[in-house]
Amino acid sequence: ADVEETLKRIQSQKNVAGVIIMDSSGRAIRSTLDDEATQQHCLLLHQLCDKSKNVVRELDGSNDLTFLRLRTRKHEIMIAPDRDFLLAVIQNITP
Repeated sequence: ADVEETLKRIQSQKNVAGVIIMDSSGRAIRSTLDDEATQQHCLLLHQLCDKSKNVVRELDGSNDLTFLRLRTRKHEIMIAPDRDFLLAVIQNITP
């Protein structure tokens, strides 16, 4: 129930287009996006996080990725990776 409440709270924020929670292998556990968008985002964001984690560790072996923020012309994607889960929030950019 706590997860659902948190999801609802995040989703209700202004400009939030979607929220995805995935497991450590990139499978969606919860998502507010449709199935196709969820699958696409999970695959790509999971790969991006893995690559980003590797970059951070290559630069400093004692460091680890804790938050990733990606901004495009249309969206801002905020990703909080954990050991077992990954939370991604997609926000629309307002002009």
